[in-house]
Amino acid sequence: MTERTIALVLDCADPEQLAHFWAPALEGELVGGAGNYFLVKGPGGQALLLQRVPEPKSGKNRMHFDVHVADIEGEATRLQGLGATRLSDKAQEELDSQWIVMADPEGNEFCVCSGEL
Repeated sequence: MTERTIALVLDCADPEQLAHFWAPALEGELVGGAGNYFLVKGPGGQALLLQRVPEPKSGKNRMHFDVHVADIEGEATRLQGLGATRLSDKAQEELDSQWIVMADPEGNEFCVCSGEL
């Protein structure tokens, strides 16, 4: 069987701006940009490609990121300092998991979640 990896691609209006948010948000590295694309590599080698598209975001994302950390309140505060917006007043809880719903600077939803996958 051939080894496979997954790279996530996020459509956005300003990929450079979002790359400057997501690189520190993921504690990764902004690799660079070319044309309509900017690449962020996470510390585990995962890739996030930010792709400029002409149409604006409309409605709730059909897929979103979950960022898993030990201290969700501390991480939510750190991400707000980078430009994220907190969309829920308090952490949600279900099946021994907690999460805080947030949005990046362009309004793309993501969650800060407790624990590991």
